[in-house]
Amino acid sequence: MWYSKKFSELSTDELFKILYLRTKVFVVDQNRVYQEVDEHDPEAIHIFDLENGQIVAYARVFNQNDKVTFGRVLTSPDYRGQGLGNELMQHILNTIKKDFPKKEVEIDAQVQVEGFYQKFHFQTQGSAFLFNHTPHLKMTHEMIS
Repeated sequence: MWYSKKFSELSTDELFKILYLRTKVFVVDQNRVYQEVDEHDPEAIHIFDLENGQIVAYARVFNQNDKVTFGRVLTSPDYRGQGLGNELMQHILNTIKKDFPKKEVEIDAQVQVEGFYQKFHFQTQGSAFLFNHTPHLKMTHEMIS
């Protein structure tokens, strides 16, 4: 079942499961050392799919200056290839439309998922840059209203 919650609405169990999966995917599986939990978590809207007591897909959406952004987009390794990424993107875009109407969307996407975001009409801006030791691209989407 899909949920969209502010930080203050998350249960301690949900928060633990979110942080556990984010650390597994972005730190352990991708072999990266960086501060995974950051100052954006308390201000973000957390979108996740909970199946059989486990978080299987997740992202967070928040304001960043005059734009809206999202990140930490993931699908649990055990649930990949089932279309959850596409479902998650629909929930992200719907959240932006509802909670951040008419704001331009700008994300920093890992290079290997550029094509995934292009399916949702994101456009690459400029060339790749390193963020937390991983190549990323700046991508934008027109205002969603």
